[in-house]
Amino acid sequence: MDSIFYIVATPIGNLEDISHRGLRILSEVETVLCEDTRVTRKLLNHYSIDSHTESYHAQASQSKEDSIIRRIRIGHAFALVSDAGTPTISDPGVKLINEIRRQLPETKIVSIPGASALITALSVTGFSGNQFTFYGFLPHKKGRNKIFDEIESSSRVAVFYESPHRLLKTLEELSLRIPKRMMSVGRELTKIFEETPVLSTLDMFNYYSQNLEKIRGECVITIDK
Repeated sequence: MDSIFYIVATPIGNLEDISHRGLRILSEVETVLCEDTRVTRKLLNHYSIDSHTESYHAQASQSKEDSIIRRIRIGHAFALVSDAGTPTISDPGVKLINEIRRQLPETKIVSIPGASALITALSVTGFSGNQFTFYGFLPHKKGRNKIFDEIESSSRVAVFYESPHRLLKTLEELSLRIPKRMMSVGRELTKIFEETPVLSTLDMFNYYSQNLEKIRGECVITIDK
């Protein structure tokens, strides 16, 4: 039986940032696969959607994937969401999509576009150029310096995600390597305390060093070429 598997982008903060089509699909499928069912349930409840939710996250077992594949095979309708933004972009959902394509190549995989922290942050910087390099979440240790070397020598805009725990260390490293390069830190995007300052890497390090209370939540860092 041919099946359709939906990938639905969800808001990254403001709950109004979801399409009518996305809401319709979430209300029509039998199961919504979520990183955290509690997070997704807040969105579904906000729009009075009572579809069944089921967890699927980075630690999902092979038996969980096998169960999903088995149900897709018999026509069970699924939608995959992440806690925020577009699934499979720096997101564990990519593993499941790969498995569906491998085991059920006849399944139609449909993306319902919407919010993305990457594009949201990049769009407000004013940095020019048609090309950019997206690094996802930087590795904690091994390979981190290699990426910084690449950013330092690159002629493309660089974008990556960073956790609040490593933000100051990252900004310090950038300020030492490329102190005059312009950058932006997208923080609390689409939320009440959204902030997207554009400063030199040195000034950005000084700004957050003096405003430690602002270091909250995951950030999108964009560095001009």
